[in-house]
Amino acid sequence: MKKRKNHSPDFKAKVALEAIREELTLAELSKKYDVHPTQLGTWKRAAIENMATAFARRGAAPEQVSAAELDKLHSKIGQLVVERDFLANASHQLLGT
Repeated sequence: MKKRKNHSPDFKAKVALEAIREELTLAELSKKYDVHPTQLGTWKRAAIENMATAFARRGAAPEQVSAAELDKLHSKIGQLVVERDFLANASHQLLGT
């Protein structure tokens, strides 16, 4: 199995900027940088969507979620998935399907 490539944010920004300029097609950029065209499209879309943050005021930066909060949210998601599956199975048993 092939090991996944981890590209630096600078590399992603450089390639996304080239994709935004549209001097080369995504297929040509894909060959040039050895990155899948779908990934290039994702980087391009992310760059366009986040471009406004470059011009935002310094105090208006998005709030970062701590690791503890993230763990708490992941555990809540797991709990909700278990509850959903339990209720789905119970409803199938009650309905006899």
